Amino acid sequence: MRTRVRGWRWRHNPLRRRSDVVEAWIALIVAVLLCVGAPLAGLAAGWWAYDGARTTAAEQRAERHRVRAVVTEHAPAAMPTTHGGKEPTHRVTVRWTEPGDGPRTDEARVPAGTRAGERTSVWLDDRGRIVPAPADATTIWQYAMAAGACTTGGFAAVVLVVHLVVRRVAVHRRLAEWEREWARTGPEWGRHRA
Repeated sequence: MRTRVRGWRWRHNPLRRRSDVVEAWIALIVAVLLCVGAPLAGLAAGWWAYDGARTTAAEQRAERHRVRAVVTEHAPAAMPTTHGGKEPTHRVTVRWTEPGDGPRTDEARVPAGTRAGERTSVWLDDRGRIVPAPADATTIWQYAMAAGACTTGGFAAVVLVVHLVVRRVAVHRRLAEWEREWARTGPEWGRHRA
């Protein structure tokens, strides 16, 4: 039967080794880093990513403008799929007219099943090229949450790997300590008193 005494590494005890105290402090530091440090690191990284993505989206909105275009060819119909989520899109030719310019055509992504003659919105940059729409609030939050979650996980993984390495070194030192002690006390146990 194995009994465990809580906090034995912290109490004054003649059998307590220095390595026991060091191991107890390291366990406490690891617990604090995992419970406080990892979430704070994730929060800071998410906040930083959110600010960066919001700034980039604002720059994109300033550089790009939306125009209404007419689809000039049919987009293939959507294939039935078991995957939920995003609607499939296809590249088709669209035509639009900007003030001061003549009609222009180019390829843009439109939802599957769009018919010729239907209207769609396309985003143009300063040079008049079709570009993706600026990031919306949902995309910015998804990016920030992903950055925060990955940072939290990475921070926790680094802390756990460092803890594993420190524990291995501590166990190795403890075994070497025991070998030295046994080399010193072992011969005394082997003597027979007559």
